[in-house]
Amino acid sequence: MTAKSLADVEYNYKLINERIAQAAQKVGKKREDITFLAATKTVDPDTINYAVSLGLDHIGENRVQELLSKYDRYNLDECSLQFIGHLQTNKVRQIVDKVDLIQSVDSLKLAKEIAKQSIKLNKTTDILVEVNIGREENKSGVYPENLEELLCEISKIEGISVKGLMTIPPICDNKHKISKYFHNMHNIFIDISDKKLDNISMTILSMGMSADYYEAILEGANMVRVGSSLFGERIYI
Repeated sequence: MTAKSLADVEYNYKLINERIAQAAQKVGKKREDITFLAATKTVDPDTINYAVSLGLDHIGENRVQELLSKYDRYNLDECSLQFIGHLQTNKVRQIVDKVDLIQSVDSLKLAKEIAKQSIKLNKTTDILVEVNIGREENKSGVYPENLEELLCEISKIEGISVKGLMTIPPICDNKHKISKYFHNMHNIFIDISDKKLDNISMTILSMGMSADYYEAILEGANMVRVGSSLFGERIYI
């Protein structure tokens, strides 16, 4: 880390919080109604911890191996660690004791494995169900028309607790298009909430990343996952 890189993180952190507050105000919410989660893929623990020292209280990793390699160096005293990437069933046991929330559950098979490993630890793991709002074949997530059925199946499983929904919409070339996906996702979230399914809690709607978190909040997101806008552009391998 250099003094400039730390200064950049501090500047970006303040700016993102200001924009979150502005978007929240536009829809009649307060800044504290929106959770700012930092997506920390490829970011070194010292930089992450510096952001935590500024007030950041949620971080999310995309890769199991990277999370494990950094775990002992995170400052988690006042920060929630979550898993936000695609999760293979054979890697669940490696992280289920380390994270507070798994955001990317998109199948009954994965839900059952999380529950199985959680019960071994005598815990209940909080999850979000990932929805493929753009119906993209190359992306994970359950299609909207299959969501309620999956939720009903998951609700019967001990050791796991649904706290809401997550989505990653298609890359769009204008704000109107991305806002429409967010709007549709929020409608699904409200529809599921209104059905009051047994053992299903719709408290979190996680959508919006660096390029579009402002629009996501305007359309109903109460958690945003911001990476490059905080830490700068990164080279993914």
